[in-house]
Amino acid sequence: MNIIEKNNKIIVENIKDFNTTHIFDCGQAFRWNKEEDDSYTGVVKNKVINVKQNESSVTFNNISMNDYEGIIKDYFDFNTDYTEIKKRVNTDDIMSTAIKFGYGIRILNQDEWETMISFMISANNRIPMIKKVIENLSITFGDHICNYNGKDYYSFPTAEKLSAAPVDKILECKAGFRAPRIKEAAQRFLKEKDIIYNVKNTSYNEGLNYLKTYNGIGDKVANCILLFSMKQFDTFPVDVWVRRVMQTLYVDKNTKDADIQKFAENKFGKLSGYAQQYLFYYARENEIGK
Repeated sequence: MNIIEKNNKIIVENIKDFNTTHIFDCGQAFRWNKEEDDSYTGVVKNKVINVKQNESSVTFNNISMNDYEGIIKDYFDFNTDYTEIKKRVNTDDIMSTAIKFGYGIRILNQDEWETMISFMISANNRIPMIKKVIENLSITFGDHICNYNGKDYYSFPTAEKLSAAPVDKILECKAGFRAPRIKEAAQRFLKEKDIIYNVKNTSYNEGLNYLKTYNGIGDKVANCILLFSMKQFDTFPVDVWVRRVMQTLYVDKNTKDADIQKFAENKFGKLSGYAQQYLFYYARENEIGK
């Protein structure tokens, strides 16, 4: 890659295995929104960033080289060889097709606290509503970062703010039945912060069992948190689209989610999470099994 800094932006040329639509529309993050020029704007580590792709070059707007080194490289997982990952999960014709379709997917390195609350909100919820609740919480309990291209942006609320918030105020953000669970999770997080941020260094089963002790975190949500913020890539979260693609293309129609997950983890091993992302994006965009 060739990296150029100019006018409050970083241009990365000759970038491989990177596609903004694949990355931001594959269900792993909820604070990125598509603009009229097909770029995406989001908030990472309290920094508003706009990402615009032009074939093999990507422009990261509103950042400096320090931001690139301190935020972008890790967040977009630039130190991981996705060409090699795709070779290793390309185990059959189905995966070959899914990988070609979502060739530019990268698993973002997201903050554990934000990911935990975001996926608690995602339970039994649609993506537009998930994004709206997170935006409402950020406006209500976060800090104003800046106005970028005519829109105000806010930081994701801290555990301190949400732990002290009245449940009724969280309810006003359209969190529904999740409101008391969010407050409870925030209060517990303050006591167990070190545990949360160390899950990436434990085994998958240890992390799974720990997260499921939180009220409002079941199997699917726990697996998403593990995959999208805790570097546990041997997990295979099963949601409605993953269930459909697996039951349509791999297993019997009546196969339960736990057995689908076990099948996939046996098939893809330590790279199951990457396989899940290619299959999820392929299934949802093509409405497989709907």
